[in-house]
Amino acid sequence: MSQAIRFGVLGCGRIVRRGFIPGIAATPGASLQAIASRRPGVARDWADEHDVPRAWDSYEELIADPDVDAVYVPATGDEHARWTIAAAQAGKHVLCEKPLARTVAEAEQMIAACNEAGVILQEAFMWRQHPRAQKTLELLQEGAIGSLRIILASFSFDLPRTDWRLQPEKGGGAMWDLGCYGVDASRFITEDEPVAVHAHARWWETGVDMTMQIALSFPGDIVANIDCSFEAPFRCHAELVGDAGRIVLPDAFQPGEESVILLQRSTQRGAPLEEIPVPPANQYACQVAAFCESIAAGRRLAPAEDGLANMRVLERVLADAHRNRDR
Repeated sequence: MSQAIRFGVLGCGRIVRRGFIPGIAATPGASLQAIASRRPGVARDWADEHDVPRAWDSYEELIADPDVDAVYVPATGDEHARWTIAAAQAGKHVLCEKPLARTVAEAEQMIAACNEAGVILQEAFMWRQHPRAQKTLELLQEGAIGSLRIILASFSFDLPRTDWRLQPEKGGGAMWDLGCYGVDASRFITEDEPVAVHAHARWWETGVDMTMQIALSFPGDIVANIDCSFEAPFRCHAELVGDAGRIVLPDAFQPGEESVILLQRSTQRGAPLEEIPVPPANQYACQVAAFCESIAAGRRLAPAEDGLANMRVLERVLADAHRNRDR
């Protein structure tokens, strides 16, 4: 690209400081032009801390900024549709945090608005752009573990009980926040959509799922077992099991700068796991770079996720969990 994509950020949350700002700083084709917060003075403090040229005390002002080409939406789930649509109508490309929306209907409205405006909408599943994800697909396609049979994915941590993610009206729940990764990974790995969905949950007093078990069946008799929880120790693990071996992905959705793939090329008990090297990478920088490439191309480039297909599966998962709750 001849000119860097100028980003604006709608909010000053944890993921912005921990992930997006370092990621964009490490991306030559991008710059952080503006940041907004609805808490008076907060955006200015962050802008000073991170050398951001502009600070706004409202999201509307940032979206109207003519020197912003794209916005990053890290807001609570109930605000994704509102600000994505507003940004699209202002001609801004949108990188939106996962899950894309609270419902399939909201996601469809967001996508329609972006298509009508001719802007790119990408869901922020940053792990997809990390080189380990592509290397994993290559190993599967090479038959390193034979024919894929089972996908296992676990993601959990102990969430403070005052967190907004326990509020259903904001799109809270372990499935929306954590289970979405396992569902997305299963679809990414199989390069297909599930033909059957089953789910069971333990529910919190607010009405959201606190812990959930998800079972997906894919074409080719591939099964995925996914668990997620807000009331368990930190776990972030994925394993792909074939009829001739297995692949283990430690820190599956949060790989550090240095990450590995563990490969067992045997079904024998005690067979060694070899380490497959992966180029060092910041997954947030990978995500920003890929998004900028999509903007330059005028279309979303693989392996970026548009979010709608994943939303359709997640909505089915939640519906099945509610049906099983009432039995």
